[in-house]
Amino acid sequence: MLDDLLALVEFAQAGSIAGAADRLHRTPSAITRQLQRLEAALGAELLDRSVKPPRLNSLQRTEAIKSTASRDAEPHGLLRIGLAHPLAEGTLIEPIRALTDTYPTVRLLLLSERTPELFNRLIAGELDVAVVPLPEGKTAPSPLLTNIIATDRVEIVQSAAGNVDGDWESLGRAPWVLNPPGCFLRAGLIDRMGRAGFTPMIAAEIHNMHLQLAFVQSGYGVGLLPARFIAGNNSLHTVEVLRPPSFDLHMSVAIVRVGQLGALERAVGLLEQGIRHLFEASSTKKPVSRSRRCLPANRRKARPRK
Repeated sequence: MLDDLLALVEFAQAGSIAGAADRLHRTPSAITRQLQRLEAALGAELLDRSVKPPRLNSLQRTEAIKSTASRDAEPHGLLRIGLAHPLAEGTLIEPIRALTDTYPTVRLLLLSERTPELFNRLIAGELDVAVVPLPEGKTAPSPLLTNIIATDRVEIVQSAAGNVDGDWESLGRAPWVLNPPGCFLRAGLIDRMGRAGFTPMIAAEIHNMHLQLAFVQSGYGVGLLPARFIAGNNSLHTVEVLRPPSFDLHMSVAIVRVGQLGALERAVGLLEQGIRHLFEASSTKKPVSRSRRCLPANRRKARPRK
């Protein structure tokens, strides 16, 4: 902590993070991490980030800082929440509303962005927490802290009127609607298909899950979507789940942060509880796959001859 206190002293004297970095022969990002670590240890906001560049909180705000540092204090103030694209969908309004209804003196600032950008913003002190998907068994990079609050299965889906069989050879011939490169779910699919000797034929690269689902429902291609998202959008009768051999892809849902947030901890805890409840409630409604061999012949879609 002495090293972190030195960074704070140099910041106060230089008046900026860049100036402190020059004085200590470190990078600005290293100074930022030290100041965030010190804030987490003290449970107080030492920097006023409402202005740019950030500055030290004035002495007149001492009582407010002490209140913020107390976990027993009523949650209040600004809580900056990042939502990764795959999780930024309509049902999240429920835990968000529950938080603001329970703690009306907490003001929320929400930002939807790709997971790597949310990590960068957390480290830079521009966000307090982020709700992100992670590969199963993985955590966010240091110095970020990870709290896994839920898991979800990821399903391969096609239109309910589609004619793709649930084997890798058929899926290798089908057009795919996927996230752009950089998505770990897409990477997991490509890896599994590659081990089976096939490569997906990409027909569309789209960040937005609602648009991906619409493309799949229209028959444009096969998609890869979280089971809770499919169930939560009343899509069980408009898509068919395909489960090829040895395909078992899951993702974790995590709350990621740099450190403790004083009185805002209770608000973050309520948000975690609400999101966990969303996934627990949907676990009983996940779609099940339907084998085409079980369908009557007159319901099978005719295939063109090769």
